[in-house]
This record gives sequence, C-alpha cells and structure tokens, in this order.
Amino acid sequence: MPENQSATTVPRTAGVFATTHWSVVLAAGDTASPQADQALATLCTSYWYPLYAYLRRTGQSPADAQDAVQGFFAHLLQNQRLAAVHPARGKFRSFLLTALRNFLADERRKQTAQKRGGTVITIPLEVQTAEERYRIEPVDRRDPETLYERRWAMMVLERVLERLKAEAADARTAERFAQLQPFLLADDASPSYAEIGRRLGMTEGAVKMAVLRLRQRGREIFRDEIASTVASEQDVEDEVRHLFTVLMN
Repeated sequence: MPENQSATTVPRTAGVFATTHWSVVLAAGDTASPQADQALATLCTSYWYPLYAYLRRTGQSPADAQDAVQGFFAHLLQNQRLAAVHPARGKFRSFLLTALRNFLADERRKQTAQKRGGTVITIPLEVQTAEERYRIEPVDRRDPETLYERRWAMMVLERVLERLKAEAADARTAERFAQLQPFLLADDASPSYAEIGRRLGMTEGAVKMAVLRLRQRGREIFRDEIASTVASEQDVEDEVRHLFTVLMN
C-alpha cells in the first residue's frame, strides 16, 4: 500500500468510529461519563501491544510487561490523567510512550509492588497471544523506542485492513477483498491480475481498476486513522511521512 500520499485533505468517513480517535481518549478522561470505562478498555485494546513490545525490548519479562501495561492504563483512569490530555498537545503516540515512562519511573521511586485489583478496572489483555506474536516476529535489533514506533505503524496498517474488510459486507465483496488484498500490501508473491480475474470472473482491466480503487480507499483510511491521533492537518502529513519512513527502514 505504501505510495506517495496526496496532500489533499481527506474528510472523515461518516458513521465510522476508529478506536484510535481522540474522542475515545477524551471520553476515557471524563470519569463522570458512563462511557469512560468502555473508552479505557477500547484504548487498551488498541494501543497495548506496541507498549508491551517496547517493554519486552527493554528487558522486562512477559509477566512484568503485562503487569506494567495493565497498571499503566488503570493509573491513567484512576488518577484522571486523561482529563488533562487534549489533541492540541500533539501526537497521542508520543504522549502515550512518555506517560508510560513517567509511570514506570514513579513506580520505581515509590517501590510499589502491590497487586492491582479491587475497585481498579482490569482490562482483559490477550497477553499469551501477544507474547507468541512477539516471539515469532523477525529478529529486530533496533532500540525499544524505534521498535515501539514500528509496532505502532504496523498497528495502523492492521486497523486499515480491518476497516477495509469490514466495508466488504456481503459474501461476494468479501471474496473479492480477500483476492485483492495481496495487491494492497504490494506483496511480490501476488498472483497476476489475469489469474485473479479468472478466479473472480472479471477481466484483467476490471481487476486493475478494482485494485486501484482499493488502494485509494486504503490511503484514505490510513490518513483517517492518523488524523484521529494528531492535532492538525499538518500533523497528519508529518505523521504519514514519519510512519512510512519507519515502515521502510
């Protein structure tokens, strides 16, 4: 999918609520809102793996990394830290990593080893699945911060694929998406347009056009996902360039 990004502003898709949206962050910070707990759960589900991978790369064990991420998100809600967060402060990606570091530093200073529970919300993180994912990923010698950013970029791509797949609502469209997805990811092992055409009962030209439209929609969703975590249109452009640089290196 990596292609030169258009500088044209892409409007948000009506009716689509990305789990990375700043609105979720603000809702999680509003402890008076009945949606606050669910908003925090949404945040954890969306963002916890890049943080988990970061902590694992710093040398923490799977159990310690799990406890740290769980405690960090509970800390954000319990102490109303998210109430002070606002899109104007910049990229949520950067805020989250800085907040995690501060949380860990505070924990070390306080030397707290107490178990978290009771009235504190527990988020059901899929730790075993994440650890398996972490172990089977290609060996990456980069520093924890660079690894965090790469996992973040990969997470955005995963969100794009999830939304594209969700848009393929009926069985026929879902089958077409499954056949065209390798072209979206620029997979060198992709079958030819002619072969896909035979499978789908389409001409080669029609397949090329369908791939072009899918890539365009993918770029729109990619920008939409990024726009959900930054403060301005210029920040979107900067973040698009940065994340593609991270993915290419």
